[in-house]
Amino acid sequence: MNDKLAGLSQTQLDAHWMPYTGNRQFKRDPRMITAADGCYFTSADGRQIFDGLSGLWTCGAGHNRKEIAKAINQQLETLDFAPSFQFGHPGSFKLAERITRLMPEGLNRVFFTNSGSEAVETSLKIARAYWRKRGLASKTKLIGRSKGYHGVNFGGVSVGGIGANRAIYGPALSTAHLPHTLLPENRFSRGQPEYGAHLAESLLEIIELHDASNIAAVIVEPMAGSAGILPPPEGYLQRLRDICEQHQILLIFDEVITAFGRLGTATGAELFGVVPDIINIAKQLTNGVIPMGATVVQQTIYETFMQQGGADYQLELPHGYTYSAHPVACAAALATLELLERDNLFKHSAELAYLLEEYIHQLSNLPLVYDIRNCGLAAALTIERAPGEPLLHPFRIALKMWEKGFYVRYSGDTIQLGMPFITRREEIDGLVNALAESVLEVANGQ
Repeated sequence: MNDKLAGLSQTQLDAHWMPYTGNRQFKRDPRMITAADGCYFTSADGRQIFDGLSGLWTCGAGHNRKEIAKAINQQLETLDFAPSFQFGHPGSFKLAERITRLMPEGLNRVFFTNSGSEAVETSLKIARAYWRKRGLASKTKLIGRSKGYHGVNFGGVSVGGIGANRAIYGPALSTAHLPHTLLPENRFSRGQPEYGAHLAESLLEIIELHDASNIAAVIVEPMAGSAGILPPPEGYLQRLRDICEQHQILLIFDEVITAFGRLGTATGAELFGVVPDIINIAKQLTNGVIPMGATVVQQTIYETFMQQGGADYQLELPHGYTYSAHPVACAAALATLELLERDNLFKHSAELAYLLEEYIHQLSNLPLVYDIRNCGLAAALTIERAPGEPLLHPFRIALKMWEKGFYVRYSGDTIQLGMPFITRREEIDGLVNALAESVLEVANGQ
């Protein structure tokens, strides 16, 4: 038996159409994970693999936290499922209030979803419906940003700005896009780049073309993640906020990656000092244990729906999911937020961010490394393209890292890092050293 298959038959391996995966290559050379604890995975062949991406930006508190498992088990033994349409259970209300304590002032109404993609769809629908409730039904256009990622549903793909996520599916919703902020002038910037705030002025050009009377919302990630860690230029987000206020356009922050703790704060809005109208959250909400997301809105938006909702038994917002506010997910989220606070993990993440910045920029002189960016406890290397195969070098680097005992993400032309908040200094050092070795090996054709 091949240890890499973890006891699976070829028929079982073939049956699964894997997400965001080169299925043909993977099934020739599987990378199976069979267990996890703390900052480490265990591979099918028994090796310890350092988790350099916190799962998928999900497990900042580390894997296999007993506190979360205990909360889940207790909930399963008490209430395994409850309908969320027209009925409720205590956990969802406790969790909603707990989330609002971590939000900027005014964002205090929480709508639960099952993923970041669903949180995005919810925010876009709320934005459109809000203006109709306000008597401004023409405000329907949605504005995203080039290189933005907002999940994989049709609304999110439409406002998203990663071409590979859109091209294969044909026409999406009619949207407009701001230019991205990844500028050559800012190569190898540490943290927020100084140059680029002027790009927010592009929103005025879009408003001039479409008119504010037709625009519902602008959605951006405070720090773009999936495109390769793009911190906002200094002053950029504030300028977007100002323009949106001037023209009655809602501003949505997609914080699926940045909340809670990835930037050393509860939210990116907190770190950058800009308060949007809506925030989407998901990945760190349950520490990756159970799928869950949420859309958090300003109280004024919620009140508009309540005031225009008709008789009090009627639906103010005809939207939701079977598993919205699932009792077990709520239990996991409450335990996670308690754990993040008890262990002071936001502060620990912020302290580690300085170490990551120090270490990762030591790779700036390596061959193939075109750019390095970091923000909070996240960093990315842009890798030069191989002739005719622009995605080959990051793929090969990531596989070499796996062989050395490190899991990192390769996406497009980038290598991305986002280690757990409980990582130790020597683990960051070890990861970056292994990354340097892997880059050099690929550069030398090994």
